[in-house]
Parts: sequence; structure tokens; C-alpha cells
Amino acid sequence: MKKSKIEGVSMNKTVRIVIYFLIFDAVVIAGYFGLRSLRARGPSGSEKYEWVTIDANYTPKDYIEEYIKTDSEAKGTFPVYLRNYGKDPSVLKKFKGSNFAGPSEAVLNMSYKGMEDWKLVEVKYTNEKKKEVRRTILYVMFGGTWRVGDSGKLMK
Repeated sequence: MKKSKIEGVSMNKTVRIVIYFLIFDAVVIAGYFGLRSLRARGPSGSEKYEWVTIDANYTPKDYIEEYIKTDSEAKGTFPVYLRNYGKDPSVLKKFKGSNFAGPSEAVLNMSYKGMEDWKLVEVKYTNEKKKEVRRTILYVMFGGTWRVGDSGKLMK
């Protein structure tokens, strides 16, 4: 009889340890999914930026916006809608162009030796065939002059 009591006590202790372990696992998993859902609620990446309407009355904020306005005016594609992401690395990771797919700033620095600055801009307009055109353009600066580094789209 003594033997069965000892086995009963150790069995209860083992069951208790397993139950504590399962409770701990449930709390960790619930915390993980809870934090994940909180991060997913707010706008992230490109969704944080508003579309700006560029037309004949728009005052450009920088050289790139001025270039887009002048080019659109010459081509007659007003209004043009623009999202200027600037140097946002979270949006850059979503960029897929002809030369890059989800690059980092370090990759840009290696690819464009001597690059001084970069910006990412998304443009949306209706062409002469009444079809909506939407593309993302990576601008890079060399010697104080901006130029197109790559063109593509943002991945979801």
C-alpha cells in the first residue's frame, strides 16, 4: 500500500507540471497573436501616405514634384495623383522594379556608387486611352541632380 501512495503523489506532481506547462504555452501563444493583431490594425507602409492631386494650380514641394507637374502639363495628363514616400525604408522594402525587388538602403548604396540621396514616389494618372496608369518611381541624386533610378510597383 505504501508503494501506491508514493506513485499517486508523483503522478499528481507530474500532472501538475504538465498542466502548468500547457498554461504557460497558451499564455505565450495568446500574447504572440495579440501583439500581431495590434500591429496589423494601424496603417503601415504605403497606407500611411495620402494621395496628393497635382494640377495646374498645385504648388510643388520639391524638385521631383515640380518635374512631375511640368511633365504632366506638357503631356496633358492632368490631374496626376502622387504619393511621395520620401526615404521610408518600410515602403522601399515593398518596391519591385526592373532592377530591384524589395531592396534595402544598403543595397541602393552598393548599386548606385556615389549616390547622395534617394526618394520613392508613386504616381497615378489616366492616359490618352482612358486607362489608369499607376507606377512607383525610385529617384536617386548624384551631384545635386535627381534622376530616375528604377521604375516599377509596390508589392502588397
